[in-house]
Amino acid sequence: MGETHTILVVDDDRSIVELLRDFLENEGFNVLTACDADQAWKLFRQHTVDCIVLDIMMPGDNGFELCRRIRKEGDVPILFLSARSDDVDKIRGLTLGGDDYIVKTASPGEIVARVKAVLRRTASRPSPSESILDYGRLRMNLTAREVTIDGEKTVLTPKEYELLRLFAEHPRQVFSYEQLLDRFWDGVGDKHTIRVHLSRLREKIEADPNEPQLLVNVWGVGYRFEGG
Repeated sequence: MGETHTILVVDDDRSIVELLRDFLENEGFNVLTACDADQAWKLFRQHTVDCIVLDIMMPGDNGFELCRRIRKEGDVPILFLSARSDDVDKIRGLTLGGDDYIVKTASPGEIVARVKAVLRRTASRPSPSESILDYGRLRMNLTAREVTIDGEKTVLTPKEYELLRLFAEHPRQVFSYEQLLDRFWDGVGDKHTIRVHLSRLREKIEADPNEPQLLVNVWGVGYRFEGG
């Protein structure tokens, strides 16, 4: 893995916390653990955290509320962990800025694999020769991982940034739902997953998200970046 990453595991079920800690530490990660949102927030503010595995249903503030607080501070990857598999919680979690949604029936090994996958997606660094993508009102500094719209910095989640980078590096190329799922979600998910992330991204980069000019639908196929 190269550098050692720090993972924050948040769940009010201590047996789950201890199991994930053991599996993650066995893979060489540093692991911080918390059993409620307040404790997790303190650890997040005190340490450099590279990824958060976050339970949704907890006493006090739930995982969704904690995610909102964290997203105001930074774009650390967040993987929601839930006992529920219904689309409502999944869509809500992704809309709030989560990078993945894992049902607790998943094995610890699968959860570790999903952590590794999201870290791989956010770890790549561009070469100096490709550091700037300039499309007029939209500009990406790939070296600094910064996006500006009309000269104003726009905060994106890691998943939103990587999606936008892919499209911006390949203008006018159509990416199908299947290609996006394979690239960013390891083939796990459905069209709703993609639509939620693209809708959230459009809210941040489009002058009118209801009439997108940058990131457009190719009906029945997927999406294409127009630039301009």
